[in-house]
Amino acid sequence: MEAKSLPSAPPEKAADDISSFYIQATESIPERWPRTLKHGDSFGLFDALGDVPHPGLSPGGIFHNDMRHLSLLEFLIDGQRPLLLSSAVENDNVVLNVDLSNPDIYQNGKIVLARETLHVRRSKFLWDGANHERIAVHNFGAGPQHCWFSINFGADFRDLFEIRGMKRPQRGTVTTAINGKGGVTFRYTGLDGAERRTDIRFDPAPERLTESQALFSLDFRPDEQRSIIMTVGCAGKDVPANYSAPYREARRWMANTAHRGGTVTSTNALASRVLERAGADLGMLISDTPHGLYPYAGIPWFSTPFGRDGLVTALLMLWIDPSLAKGVLRYLAHTQATKLDAKSDAEPGKILHETRASEMAILGEVPFGRYYGSIDSTPLFVLLTSRYYARTGDQATIRELWPNIEAALAWIDTYGDRDGDGFVEYYRVSENGLTNQGWKDSQDSIFHSDGALAGGAIALCEVQAYVYAAKSGAALLARMLGDHPKADALADAAEKLRVKFEETFWCEELGLYAIALDGDKKPCRVRTSNAGQVLFCGIASPERAARMAETLMMPEMFSGWGVRTAAADGPRYNPMSYHDGSIWPHHNALIALGLGRYGHKRAAQAIFDGQFAAACHMDLLRFPELFCGFPRRRGTAPTLYPVACQPQAWASATPFALLQAMLGIVCDHEKREIRFHNPHLPSLLEEVRIHDLSLDGASVDLRLRKTADGVEVGVLRQRGDISVRIAS
Repeated sequence: MEAKSLPSAPPEKAADDISSFYIQATESIPERWPRTLKHGDSFGLFDALGDVPHPGLSPGGIFHNDMRHLSLLEFLIDGQRPLLLSSAVENDNVVLNVDLSNPDIYQNGKIVLARETLHVRRSKFLWDGANHERIAVHNFGAGPQHCWFSINFGADFRDLFEIRGMKRPQRGTVTTAINGKGGVTFRYTGLDGAERRTDIRFDPAPERLTESQALFSLDFRPDEQRSIIMTVGCAGKDVPANYSAPYREARRWMANTAHRGGTVTSTNALASRVLERAGADLGMLISDTPHGLYPYAGIPWFSTPFGRDGLVTALLMLWIDPSLAKGVLRYLAHTQATKLDAKSDAEPGKILHETRASEMAILGEVPFGRYYGSIDSTPLFVLLTSRYYARTGDQATIRELWPNIEAALAWIDTYGDRDGDGFVEYYRVSENGLTNQGWKDSQDSIFHSDGALAGGAIALCEVQAYVYAAKSGAALLARMLGDHPKADALADAAEKLRVKFEETFWCEELGLYAIALDGDKKPCRVRTSNAGQVLFCGIASPERAARMAETLMMPEMFSGWGVRTAAADGPRYNPMSYHDGSIWPHHNALIALGLGRYGHKRAAQAIFDGQFAAACHMDLLRFPELFCGFPRRRGTAPTLYPVACQPQAWASATPFALLQAMLGIVCDHEKREIRFHNPHLPSLLEEVRIHDLSLDGASVDLRLRKTADGVEVGVLRQRGDISVRIAS
């Protein structure tokens, strides 16, 4: 192919300096802020008591559009912190319930209120830009009680990127005003000229109210219960101190979200709870946009639409919930770049990396207002469209998106492949953008066998696989639309890429594909997990897939919990790093799907077993963004990563994809058929039930049971014309 007449890549300095967007870690998030709530563009991180005590530059607090609107919250009984009894977010993630009791209260050296006389239940949830909380106090003492309850509060209006560690030479101004007897309003006038508000309302009105504290004087008869309602509004709307009405709306929203796709249960109660938590986490992260539902990437650092994360999440969930893919595709089509903009790494046809609405993003202090520095979002967009059509047969959506698909394909062949060598490479155009622009986007993630960082325009192995699958899938879409010449050209281009990829990237001595080619077209010959995603896309030959299955299961690669991002015997290995030895659940799910595609169910089962075992050790049975890559040892739990997002959308999709990998599920709209290719059930699952698995207007409830000969598939209920069969 003739080289394009486009700007060449500037020389990249391969150095170990810390990225401007490095997330500083001075404390462990799950240790200090173990409780998470989210709705829409708002999220909250609280300690186990439901408070936010003096978070400093940590992500505790209530955030809206990446700005902290509540930075201090403390509930005290006669000036003392209560005793913690229990603390948990409900199974559907709507409400955080915290049970507390009073400590021993002394006056003049004597106990005037014995501990555990009062029971306090704090119930809080987020809805429509506001945090609603009910503090219910019950006197279990034999006599009357009088207590002072104080609630301390504050708002620092810190941008999330400040909390991540970035320094700002200037900030806007904060003012505070008391509104009547029951409210306080904080106002922040930003450097962008916008005013942001935090409105705090109480019912009943406090005995005393200052700009930082509400003080309640309450008398209790024996067995009497009284409540305080507190509302923290963050979206600039007047929100009264109300609990019941928004509570019902929040419950209704989550119920509708939870029943959007199919559900999975198991005779193994622990596995069922893991699946239930994952579904609830994904439901919490999904936000309603004008273009459809979109899974925000993760809390706290990435509670916003990310192109790559949304696309991968939709791919992992496609078999059980194709409606999520439709929302992701329509949103990303709407935000697709249409012109060159070096500041945001935008080029015509390119798909979004992320978008932010924070003050620093609006001002350009960070480039992420609408940022396109992702090499893989564009081919993944095309890949998801083709797989969405294969799953649903939704021609109307494909016709709507076809101009965006063509623009994305044009980007792949021009801006994506600037030197015309047939491979898609990235380099940073924006001076302030990301240096590495694949899913491993940390500064030190792409390197050679001597540990030297790769420089120049970099071609990642998994990105070439995405492009192969994208063009192969787009060929089928073009044929469906009647454009047979284009379909033939795309299929031919995919095959040429497959042949060249096999010739260029395979490293026989590693038993894997090279992670990348650097700017000099020199392969980075190191064992990393990136090659595992090649199997997911089907570009590898069966013989090399078999070799990779063996390599990925080597103890240097497979920790017992999952496949590490980099081999333990290789350069730069660090099990506590972000990308050079850690374990990512979503990445393991993609690898398992690839292994299952090529028939390597034993290796896929090892990943399934390791990942589910890890989740069973996690708080709330929740899959985190990542965890450390230390070897699994008998009787031990996986080691947590201190600043991982919990929950994270693609991590929450992991158990559903792992199940698909084991069962070999294919939903074929053209044949109106659900097929199970060589299904296996892992050791911890004797029986699995899939409810409301839909296909082109019909649906079934299925039971899969382990037998001496394999897996038996039974239809429990059928609605509409649909067939189910097992394929070898």
